[in-house]
This record gives sequence, C-alpha cells and structure tokens, in this order.
Amino acid sequence: MRRAGLELVRFAPSGSSILAGLMLFALAAGAYVTARDTSIFSVRTVEVRGATPAIRAEVRAVLASDLGRSLLRVDGAGLERRLAGLVDVHSFRYDRAFPHTLRVVVRAERPVLVVRLGHDAFLVAASGRVLRPLAHPRLSHLPRLWLTKDVAVRPGALLPGSTVAAPVVLASLRGAELPGGVKDVLVGPGELTLDLTGGLAVRLGDAGDLRVKLAIARRILQATGAAVTGAGYLDVSVPERPVLSSKSQVGG
Repeated sequence: MRRAGLELVRFAPSGSSILAGLMLFALAAGAYVTARDTSIFSVRTVEVRGATPAIRAEVRAVLASDLGRSLLRVDGAGLERRLAGLVDVHSFRYDRAFPHTLRVVVRAERPVLVVRLGHDAFLVAASGRVLRPLAHPRLSHLPRLWLTKDVAVRPGALLPGSTVAAPVVLASLRGAELPGGVKDVLVGPGELTLDLTGGLAVRLGDAGDLRVKLAIARRILQATGAAVTGAGYLDVSVPERPVLSSKSQVGG
C-alpha cells in the first residue's frame, strides 16, 4: 500500500506546476477581456451570403450597427434580435472571420401561398409566416386560401390557428408537385383539402402523415390521369384505404 501511495505522489502535479497553470489561465483570460474591449478584432466588414441581393442588402443595413464592435462581442442572440424584423429571413448562421469580418449566411423564406380576405391578399411563406400584402394577387400563380374577414392576418406573424396547416402541406409538396398543380387549399377542423386546377379535390384529412398521403395521392393521380378529368375527389385521409371518385371512373 505504501508503494502505491509513493507512485501516486510521483505523478501528482507539483505546487509550482499548479501555480504556472493558474498564471497561464489568468493571462489568457486577461488577453480575452482586452480583445473584447479594444479594436484589435473590431468588425470592419459585414459579409452576407445566400438569399437574394435585396434581402442581403436588408441584412447588411440592419447589421451595420455591428461595425466597430469587437467580433468577440458579437453573439447569435444579438444577431437574432436585430434580424427578427426582416420578414423575408427564415434563418441564418454566422461566423467570426478574424480579424475583422462578420460573415452571415441567410436562408430566405419561401412563398407558397396567397391568403385572400375579400379584396385583400397576403403572401405567406412555407413556415406559415405572413410576408406582406399583395397589391396585385391575380399576377401570382400560387395556390389560394380563402378566409373570412374576421380572421386576423398580420405581416410578420404566423397564420392563426389551424390555417397554418395550409402552407405546411404546400411546403410538403416541394419538388414533387401533384399532377395539374394546386389551385386552392381548404382548411377546416381536422380537414385539409387541395383543389387541383383540373377540378379534382384531394382530401387529406388531418395534418398527420402528410408526406405519405401526398405520395399515395401522386401515385394514384399519375396512374389514372384523374387530375385532368374535372370534378370528383381522391380521399387519402386513411392512407391504407384511398378512395377515388372521378368522371373518368364514372364514364368507364
């Protein structure tokens, strides 16, 4: 036991080693504090990537207040607060490119829907965020969601209540559209329906298993050509038991 104790003493750090380590830590901490409070690493350039030129310009304008600030004082929470007012910015990531560049990569919101309230119209992103009013909605080919005027729709905010399911389902179609395309989206309690441009209604039921339901609907529509036959419906609310009722079926 005594021999084991002697071995442990051999490998234990000496007092001088501990003191040297503490001094190095103190020096490093002091250097960090000095760098934070001086212009050694001050921001001279805000480099913005991603999104569109217009959005990049907006981001640079908002972050201009960071010019002259030490890169060590720039943090994600502060950037998020400043960028929160830009409705076209979905998300971002940043990097401190020492010694003097703040680099920000922006991901833009993706418009997928036009919300109509009488004569008023609003552009809505895949996230459910209302981007801005639309002065000329007829020029847009995006699907429509018709709401009553008592529904509160405000730019910068999410669509209220269950209506947020409309952009969610359209976002699920990205890169894999239904044949004929979607003209209108209908939202009710536990009910989602896509009206296709050919007249067929695709009933999805609730917002669960959307990708599965849409994949099944796409396969059936491609196989039958029902999307271009006019009135009728395809019910995939229970994915295991889809039901198709269309003019082509009746005529056949």
